[in-house]
Amino acid sequence: MAYQFATYEKKGRIAIVTLNRPERMNALHPPSHVELEEIWDDFEQDPDLWVGILTGTGDKAFSAGNDLKYTAEHGRNTARPRASGFGGITSRTWMTKPTIAAVNGFALGGGFEMALSCDIIIAADHARLGLPEPKVGLMAGAGGVHRLPRMIPYKIAMGYILTGRHMTAQEAHQHGIVNEVV
Repeated sequence: MAYQFATYEKKGRIAIVTLNRPERMNALHPPSHVELEEIWDDFEQDPDLWVGILTGTGDKAFSAGNDLKYTAEHGRNTARPRASGFGGITSRTWMTKPTIAAVNGFALGGGFEMALSCDIIIAADHARLGLPEPKVGLMAGAGGVHRLPRMIPYKIAMGYILTGRHMTAQEAHQHGIVNEVV
């Protein structure tokens, strides 16, 4: 099946899901959430797929999270919450197959939350990760405020959560968030 806002490739036992909205730094809007939920459903149900890789088109952004420009243009009422969470993955606690986030650029807000929901994070050396929601009067409601303090010391996590400050790939690796910087 062809998708407009993501690509979905099956290579042997590996599924590669690529966010494909580079003109919006791979930020997600309601139609992209629908597509990603369908993709992750297929991944889960296909017994020939053993591992999923999530990445973004280009090297500028893995995902800038929620498409705030789309929300401003269309209003908040266009988005209906999905049971599987942001990007079809952040609330998918029932998934039994391992997932890898290949972070190539900015992973911010919901983008970072999608990466945090994966089992392994591999980041490019130029990647920057963070939860900048407080800077626009929001909170990281797709699991970031829960996952980050469980992964790193509480005070460090709260520093990032409450200030919206970004971390480099190297800092994320030192904190134990990123498995490897490449």
